[in-house]
Amino acid sequence: MGLVGSILTLPFAPVKGIGWVLETVVRAAEDEYYDPAPVQEALVNLERARTEGRVDEEEFAQREEELLRRLEEISAHRLQQGA
Repeated sequence: MGLVGSILTLPFAPVKGIGWVLETVVRAAEDEYYDPAPVQEALVNLERARTEGRVDEEEFAQREEELLRRLEEISAHRLQQGA
């Protein structure tokens, strides 16, 4: 794009900037949502709570199943993204 094209599209620069900011925010939110580290840490803490007697077997099984499903969701997303 030459000088004339740059001048003609100059009024749209704020819109492009807002679009870039939104893409960056969405990417950061997805990275955080699909990070397996907090889920793995929650599994470790859950096992510790069961070992210390703070969680009974029924509650442990229920929460463990939820966390493992979340890890499967994260793995599927990462495979889909090619990461």
